[in-house]
Amino acid sequence: MNEKSIRVFASATVANVASGFDIFGFALTNPGDEVVAKLSDSKGVHIVQITGDNGVLPLDPKKNTAGVSVLKLLKHLNIHEGIELEVHKKMPLGSGLGSSAASCVASVFAVNELLCNPLTIKELLPFVMEGERIACGSAHLDNVAPSLLGGFVLIRSYDPIDVIQIPCSLDLFCTILHPKIEIRTEVARKMLPKEITLQQHVTQSGNACGLIAGLLKNDAELISKSLHDSIVEPVRSTLIPGFKEIKFQAIKSGALGCSISGSGPSVFALSLSKAQAEKIGRAMENACRNHGHECTVYISEINQNGPVVLTC
Repeated sequence: MNEKSIRVFASATVANVASGFDIFGFALTNPGDEVVAKLSDSKGVHIVQITGDNGVLPLDPKKNTAGVSVLKLLKHLNIHEGIELEVHKKMPLGSGLGSSAASCVASVFAVNELLCNPLTIKELLPFVMEGERIACGSAHLDNVAPSLLGGFVLIRSYDPIDVIQIPCSLDLFCTILHPKIEIRTEVARKMLPKEITLQQHVTQSGNACGLIAGLLKNDAELISKSLHDSIVEPVRSTLIPGFKEIKFQAIKSGALGCSISGSGPSVFALSLSKAQAEKIGRAMENACRNHGHECTVYISEINQNGPVVLTC
């Protein structure tokens, strides 16, 4: 059989984006994960190597998010060719940056390329989201969709899947602060309130709609006013040491807004220039370290392109 192989990078993502719990997300340019996919004479999916995970992730494809996603894809296509995968984790696990999503997206995108693109990019969504079910018990799209499609996305519906890309011409930069702690998504989801008030619903809906309008109108002031979460952030922020000070320093340093990335512990802030993003990053880092935690800061543009083929 042809020894054709391909290496693909898929980026980290910011999900929820303050007011859009489970329905908003955007893609970063860094960090991210890389996957090498290769056709094999041995039938089935075989994960031959995982790096950067400290031995935590399983090689069994039925228990691995990337493996599950590719198995679902091959079953759908009724393809029995063998696939070998190498997964190279280049971002922290349990970071709130869509680590499992990046691996799923890179794997499915790579295999679809190997098979000469039998499916469109959007048609890959049901398969990448199945990996998320393994990772956190819920097949949500707010990480995998932006990582796969690029840019800022709205998940309008899950049944049927309806994902809308939101164009924005502003040169937005994202500062990510990742404290060296881990918050498991399933734990963070259990903290969520089962009921909310009508006023909370109205406030959150207004901010969600305002954020979309701000992006479409390239209105930084409206984006800033809309980056507020009155439902999830107050609960989950208790898991992040020094969150209030980190957010205060980000806003003080010029951020349009600041909130939790996904289920945390990473915290994101948006701004309008790289220099501003770096200034915000220094302020957030100092606030985190003042509360006794080591951290990493990433500065990223918004990734408008989705996965990237590195070698083939």
